Amino acid sequence: MAEFFGTDGIRGVAGRFPLDEATIARIGYLLVRELRSGTSQVPLIISGRDTRESGTWIEQAVLRGARTAGAQVKSAGIITTPGVAFLARSTQADAGIVISASHNSYEDNGIKIFATTGQKLSDTIEQAIERDLTAAPEDFPPMAQEEVTSEPDLKRRYLEFLRDQIGKGLDLTGLKIVVDCAEGAAYELAPELFTSLGATTLAIHNSPNGRNINLNCGSLHPQELQQKVVASGADLGIAFDGDADRLMLVDERGALLDGDYIMFILAEHMRERDRLTGGRVVATVMSNLGLELSLGKLGIALTRTSVGDKFVLEELLAGGGSLGGEQSGHVIFPEISLAGDGMITALEVLRVLSQPARGSRRSLSELSEGMKRYPQVTINVPVARKPPLESVAPLREAIDALDQELLGRGRLLVRYSGTENLARVMIEGRDEQEIHHQAKTLAGLIREHLGSG
Repeated sequence: MAEFFGTDGIRGVAGRFPLDEATIARIGYLLVRELRSGTSQVPLIISGRDTRESGTWIEQAVLRGARTAGAQVKSAGIITTPGVAFLARSTQADAGIVISASHNSYEDNGIKIFATTGQKLSDTIEQAIERDLTAAPEDFPPMAQEEVTSEPDLKRRYLEFLRDQIGKGLDLTGLKIVVDCAEGAAYELAPELFTSLGATTLAIHNSPNGRNINLNCGSLHPQELQQKVVASGADLGIAFDGDADRLMLVDERGALLDGDYIMFILAEHMRERDRLTGGRVVATVMSNLGLELSLGKLGIALTRTSVGDKFVLEELLAGGGSLGGEQSGHVIFPEISLAGDGMITALEVLRVLSQPARGSRRSLSELSEGMKRYPQVTINVPVARKPPLESVAPLREAIDALDQELLGRGRLLVRYSGTENLARVMIEGRDEQEIHHQAKTLAGLIREHLGSG
């Protein structure tokens, strides 16, 4: 049977299976049926969406299914993914449903479901939904038709949590920040949050029209933000993605700082204040070798997991830790939230900036200078199928040979995307020209054997 739930929920082109209206309603219905199994209680479902034009009808469809199965439903309207995770936890809802395709373009959308803990939905419930999702239409009852109106107080509750709890005691007076909202879910929340804490805030890409989310903006396209930071004399820039669960930073010189730099800055700060539980940071296999070596110089260990913030969180909870994340800008503070939250991460970095170290306040470029990044090349290759790489003899042999060539001098990682039909080739090493050539050669071989045409 097809696997609908990837590493980050269900994602695809809006309007096409499994994101057609009928299937979406069945997902809501089956979710609530699983939640009600063995109990007479009425489940509470909280939902929210990003700014894609398809978000409204997809949210209404999934809530119709949930109501048909007997749930009480509430919509927060346009809100970030971690905002829904917070609301699921703080209202003790039985689940939180997010309608978003994160950093993808507007044609795509997705469904991500959080448990009452704020963690992503368990594999057990996902598998139960998948098992029955392709049942015959007559096996499902007629779906409720009433539309659900969003409740602005839910979004306000999340903003107050960020400002009054995460931002407690944080005074950003004197800091000038440029915020790229990616025409997405943070377009209102982020500028209001930073301004309310005293910052001078210049917001860009904060006029969503349903089709411009992530379009040449946000964490994947920060070039305009880099220019704005330098031109405006700002202290830093913050770039969110479409659902604001990740971010990139730009320092006062216009340099881009990814999740590895962010984790380094936070880890050093937390270690100095005895807040780095276990003396380690948890990251994925995609994090740069330079992060591992730079943290090591500070006496901080780096534990690596498979790609996906769910795996980072699992390791943090299982082995202990107060900081983890991904190079892409997902950062998790399990003592604060069990979901990656771009605005929480931004506040934590701003707290580092606002607290003098060794007698003086340091700029963002100074805070990041201890992190020495190895050259890294990543190539995405469209594929028509995803067989185990070791099952394709020419690929297995090429990967093994390159692993031996890089031994002691770099790292190779080849994997499939969990949300797209892509194979990713990532190589790190000391010589940038050499690893570019190696990556292109291996990507060409993958294209030859698995390519989409």
